[in-house]
Amino acid sequence: MKTNKLRELLKAAKPSVGTRVHSSWPSVVEAIGHTGIYDYVEFLAEYAPFDLYALDNFCRAAELYDMAAVIKIDQEPRGFLAQRGIGSGFQGVLFADCRSVEEVEQCVRIVRPDTPEDQGIHGVGARRFAYMGYGGSADYVEALRDIVVMIMIEKHSAVERLEEILSVKGIDMIQWGPVDYSMSIGRPGARYSPEVKAVERRVFETAIKMGIPPRAEINSVDEAKYYLDMGVRHFNIATDLSILFNWWKTNGDQLRKVIAEV
Repeated sequence: MKTNKLRELLKAAKPSVGTRVHSSWPSVVEAIGHTGIYDYVEFLAEYAPFDLYALDNFCRAAELYDMAAVIKIDQEPRGFLAQRGIGSGFQGVLFADCRSVEEVEQCVRIVRPDTPEDQGIHGVGARRFAYMGYGGSADYVEALRDIVVMIMIEKHSAVERLEEILSVKGIDMIQWGPVDYSMSIGRPGARYSPEVKAVERRVFETAIKMGIPPRAEINSVDEAKYYLDMGVRHFNIATDLSILFNWWKTNGDQLRKVIAEV
């Protein structure tokens, strides 16, 4: 089976750098791979339209480079989306909208192999992940154990039970979700408020203390120092849509001003 680069970095306690895309077009993945910079590319399946063929092709493109692929999935149907993503070749799964310890435990079980020692529910599947075989070999089981399980901490109820959630065996990484959290406490749009930033810091510092690496989503390199000083070593920078929107807005506005001066 293909080596899981993100898993290897976590095992070695080394930092990781990724980026996120809404597009399932393989050429976008190849463009990211050509930079030679990123450890993984994350497909935002929670937000973007896609089909199962697109998932296969997304992973094929990532596999051309020394780069893993991660998929962010909706809260429902978690089981189907996670296992089809893994079957396509995604080596990490980011679960959104978890509200309880029980939900997080189920997310881990969805990914892990259906063996007595793992207590997972991921069985055998004849998907490209198994290299066109039927799967079920010892290598297949080890590959499922290596899938990186990432949990969004973005709901008020999850923050209230943070230590319990972080104690769930099988969580490899967490990601803070300020937009969802702000909505869940009845303050939509308050993601940058001092109150929400204080909760973010508590979540990250608690995760580091408990040995669960947090990942910071940032939009520019300037934002990294705040998290580095906190002890964060895993980063995901920008999204394709935000990059395009900001370029179009800034340059389009400047062009309009130049034209108006003629």
